[in-house]
Amino acid sequence: MKLTSQEIEHIAKLARLELTEKEKTMYAEQLSVVLDYIEVLNEVDTEGVEETCQVTGLEDVVREDVVEDCSKEARGKIISQFPSAHGNLLKVKAVFDNTDSTDL
Repeated sequence: MKLTSQEIEHIAKLARLELTEKEKTMYAEQLSVVLDYIEVLNEVDTEGVEETCQVTGLEDVVREDVVEDCSKEARGKIISQFPSAHGNLLKVKAVFDNTDSTDL
């Protein structure tokens, strides 16, 4: 399937890309090869083949998220290393400009 220059320009516009004529030609060739390969894959007979979502057989390989208590001494050591604190909270620069909220 050979993509036209107009199709490449449309795709570039959707992606908000500005392409040179050389890039349009290059991407037309590359995308055409990819689409041709997809056409070949679409012709493969998958009748009776079970869908596979993953192939490792591993599930839930991460540890369970468990809350653990922290001693007052350990908590104090952590808080003492904060560059800026408000009580027991780490004080950071604002991420959002929200003039309606109270600054800590």
